[in-house]
Parts: sequence; structure tokens; C-alpha cells
Amino acid sequence: MDARIRVDQLRAALGSAAIALPINLILSGICAAVAWHAGHTLLALIWLAASLAVAAARVSLLRRAREMPSGTPADVERQLRGLWVITLAAGLVWAMLPALCALYTAPQSLFFLAVGCGITAGAVSHGGAYARVPIAFITPPIVSSALALLSVGGFDRNMLAATMAIYLAALIVTARRAEAAFRGASALGHRLAVVNGSLEAAHACAQASASEMRHRADHDHLTGLLNRAGFLRAAAVQIDAESAPKCLMLLDLDGFKAINDVFGHAAGDAVLVEVAQRLRRELPDAVLLGRWGGDEFAVLLAADAALTAPLALADRLIAAVAAPYPTFGTIARVGLSVGVHLAHGSAMPEMLCCADLALYAAKSAGRNRCHVFGDDLRTALELRRDIERDLPAALGNGDVSVWFQPIFGDGGTRILGLEALVRWQHPTLGWITPPDLMATAARAGFARSLMDLILDRVCCMIVALRARGFDHVTVAMNVSPREMSQLPVDRMILSALAERQLPPAALEIEITEETALDTTSCARKMAALSHAGIRIAIDDFGIGYSSLSLLRTLKVDAIKIDRCFVSGLSGSNGDQVLVKALLNLGQSLRIDVTAEGVESLEDLRMLRTFGCQMMQGYHLARPMPMTQCLAFVADAHTQAVPPNDDGVHRLAG
Repeated sequence: MDARIRVDQLRAALGSAAIALPINLILSGICAAVAWHAGHTLLALIWLAASLAVAAARVSLLRRAREMPSGTPADVERQLRGLWVITLAAGLVWAMLPALCALYTAPQSLFFLAVGCGITAGAVSHGGAYARVPIAFITPPIVSSALALLSVGGFDRNMLAATMAIYLAALIVTARRAEAAFRGASALGHRLAVVNGSLEAAHACAQASASEMRHRADHDHLTGLLNRAGFLRAAAVQIDAESAPKCLMLLDLDGFKAINDVFGHAAGDAVLVEVAQRLRRELPDAVLLGRWGGDEFAVLLAADAALTAPLALADRLIAAVAAPYPTFGTIARVGLSVGVHLAHGSAMPEMLCCADLALYAAKSAGRNRCHVFGDDLRTALELRRDIERDLPAALGNGDVSVWFQPIFGDGGTRILGLEALVRWQHPTLGWITPPDLMATAARAGFARSLMDLILDRVCCMIVALRARGFDHVTVAMNVSPREMSQLPVDRMILSALAERQLPPAALEIEITEETALDTTSCARKMAALSHAGIRIAIDDFGIGYSSLSLLRTLKVDAIKIDRCFVSGLSGSNGDQVLVKALLNLGQSLRIDVTAEGVESLEDLRMLRTFGCQMMQGYHLARPMPMTQCLAFVADAHTQAVPPNDDGVHRLAG
């Protein structure tokens, strides 16, 4: 701080010296002219020469000091000392004034006294930044004038000499106070500059932090792409700014869960980063790309009515993602399903809904392909919206019910279980399929309400069976992947059984292969249910991606062969081979195997030939309401007779 103040003092002192230089030269010339006119020619010439010499020294010092601000503190001190020396020399020149007027006895004395007092007062008033400089200038002329007056003598001159001494003291005090005030103002200015600099730095830092926070809020930390919120904001800006048709693509990776399960989440993250880079390379700069969440991405681009360019782009994206990944070689493959929606003037929520349906259709059609939202999906969308609109009232009014379909053992001759199937007959749409009903309930936020309803009906059925002496008949209920991941399924089921004091072995939970693969979210819940004694079955086995290790990891008690392999079994050699293999697998692992979709006598006979003991299908019994199903079970129990020639019991109902 002191060094900065010294620099300010030097700058001010040099400025004052530059201002005083022409004034000194003019006054020196005037004083020389007056002395010359008074007949003191030699003294006038000497005076003028001395004044010019000092002025030349000042000019030289000012030139050297122009680049002073970049100097070191030592340079500043040298500059100040040099200025003090030159100013002292100037003061000594002005101390010769008494000689120009015969020690103030000549008629010109009053002129020279006035000039001397004026120039010394001016030196103090203009040079207060550094007191030593004006003091060095005023002291010699005032002291010499006082001494000259004292040497001549006389009361008036003595009093004038005393006055000049007081005048000198006052000027010295004024100079020192002016320097103190200047140093204080300089220090305050520098402190304010520091504060302002800190405020500016803080402001810049706050702006940078705000910018970084905005970037983080809008971008995915893993891939660097826009996240869901950032994509929606950028898409809204594009849609509002341009009236041209837009194409929205939703992209979902196929087989990504297998990467996570087999190689770990770190490898899965590496795949996501690589996929993001591949997508970015294939997309033009103007196309909006974001990570929608998990293993899903979103693309927004301009499109023509024929969708020629977007469909070609979708094919390129599918090919780029399907290319081998060096980290995994040929062990793992990743595919891409794409849902495409062309919109003109549609709001973003509508576009997303349509593209999502198209994506679901692409995955249902076999994955690793592109599907465009069309009239067929528009009808499905309207159906879904009708269901979502009317489902809350249906749940509240009791219009949603649970039916039960018998599961037969002993080659289809004895009822060993019941499968609970949710049913809803919409007033205008008719019967709503269980998958559509459960998916709609999950989207509309009624998944738990529906789960509670199904669980209550299942428990009521178990109570009714045990009251009638059918303790050997178990009841199975389906749990979807979304329910397993989003709901505390284990606590809900165990609490419901404990509340009614029902044995866990009376209940069986059927999960899909997709649920079984999602081990991170369902393993703990399934382990809790299995540990409590509840049976675990994998439904629709054979159409997903299950591995044999999952059957042991999840402690599966049963598998159900999907109906697509059983229906029409007698006419398909390939299905026969697969069914026999699954039956042998179940026997080897001591896992019950149930054949779903037994629709004909021929299929039933062939399953018996293969040694299949557990069966389910319309040929044996259809789903029915609880009261009718209880009567059916009771009737089947009382009709314990050998099978007829067609190989099937004639059961009532």
C-alpha cells in the first residue's frame, strides 16, 4: 500500500513540477528584465542563466519519469529524491532575489517581495502531494529574504523578517498537512480499488458459477449431452422460433441391461459415453440431441412431410450403435430401437407421447429397428387416454375386479393352483387387457391402488380356499417390472399375509424375465419374499433374455413356458424340441414347469407324452370370477374320477 501511495505522490509531484515549469520561466524572465532595467545587468544575466539551467534539469527529469509507473519502489524513491534536489536548486536560485534589489533597499524591492511571496505560496498550494518538494523550494528564498531584511536593519524590516519567518512556518505546516491528506486520500482510493476489484472478481466468479450451474442443470454429467430438462427447454425454443415441421425421435438401447449385469455399471457408463459420441458424429450440428434418461436418448430435427431424411438418419443411427464395441469384442452387442413422430405445430408433450408409443412399437416388433407413429398408434393413444381418464373412477366404484384361472397338475387332472388376473370391462371400450390396465395404472399414478386391490382379492381367495379345505391349492399373482421397481412389493405382500394370518407358502409371485434381469432393483425384494416362504415363478419363460444363473440366483421355484411355444405344439417340431428341453431343465433343477396356453386336446396329449405335469389354458379352464372359481374347484374335487377317453376330466363349469 505504501509503495502505491508513493507512486501517486510522485505522479502528483511531477504534475505540479510540469505546471510550475513555465510559470517559473516566465517569472524568472520578468525578474531579470526588472533587474536589467534597474541597471543590474550582470546580476540579471546570472539570474536568468541559473533559472534556465534549473528549468533544463526539470525537463530532463520529467522526460525520464514518463515511464515511472512501471518502475520498482526503489526507482520511485530515486525519482522523488531527484525531484527534491532539482526543486532545492530552484529554491536556491530564487534565494538570489534580494541581490537583484540591493537587499530590498532599491525602489524595485516591493516588486521582488511580492513575486517571492507569490511563488512560494503557489509552490505550497500546488505541491502538497509530497511536502519535501515545496518545502525545499520555499525555504531558501524566504530565509534569504529574511536575512537580507535583518542585515539592513530597522524596525519595519525586522518586523517584516519576523513575519516572513512565521510565513515560512505556516507554509511548511500547510505542506505537511496537504501531504498527509493526499496520502490518506490515496490510501482510501487504493482500498476502494481493492474492494472494487474484489467485488468485480466476486461478480465474475458468481457469473461463472451461475453459468456453470446452468450448464450442469441442462447437461448430463456422464455424456455431456443435454439432459431431459435441458432438451425440453432447447426444443421449446426451436419449436417457438421455427414454423417448419419437426421430427422427434426417441432412442432406446437394446441389450444394455445385459451389459450392466455382466460387465458392471462402470462398463455400462463407458458404453453410454461411446453411444453418445457415435450419435453426435452421425447427427448434423443443427440437430438437437439429448440423453432422455437411463439408456434413452432424444433427437429433434427439421423434417419434410415424407420423412425421407429422418428415416435415413434413423437407419444410420441404428447402424452406428450396432457396430462392435472394442471393449467387449464379440461378447456383447448393443442395439437401438427408434420411435419417430412427425409434427407440425404440436406441443412438446404431445410429440413425446406419440414418439414414446412409436418406440414401444419398435421394441415390440423385435427391437433394433425404427417405427413411425401412424394412424394405428394414434388409435392406441386415444384408447390409452380413455383408459387413463376412466381408471380412477373404475377403481373407486369397484368396476375393476380380479378373476382366477385354474392351474392343473398331475398331467392336467388335478387343480393345484389359481392365477389371479385383473379384469375391467370398460363401458365403451369393452374388456381391457391386463397389460394395458397395469401399464395405464402405473402411468396415471394408480399402481399402488391397483396392487392393493389385487393383493386383497388374492388374500380373500386364499382364505376362502382354506376355509373349504383346499389348503393344497396355491394362488399366484403377477408383479410387473414397474411395480417391482417402484413399489415396496415385499413389504406390501408380507404385511397383507400377516394381517390375515395366512401362510406365505399359499402364495406364488409370478415375475417376467425382464423383471428377473433387473437384479439391482428386484433382487432384495425377491430375496425377502423367497426367504419368507413365498414361491417365485418366472412367467412367459423363453421369450426374453433369462440366463440359467438367474434361476439359481433368485431361487426360482417354477417357470411357466410361454403360450407361444405351447399353442399349436402338435404342429411345430421346433416348439416341441424347445418344450422338451425346458421340461428336462426343470426336472434337472427340480423346478416346477407349467405349460401355458393349452388350447387343444392335441396339445394336451403331446404335453402328457413329454411328461409335463403342470398345465394351464382355455382347453382346461378359462378365467372366472372368484365365486364361480371356488365352485369350479369344489366341483373338480368331488369329481375325482379317472380321465375320459379324450384324456380330460369333465369338470363342471
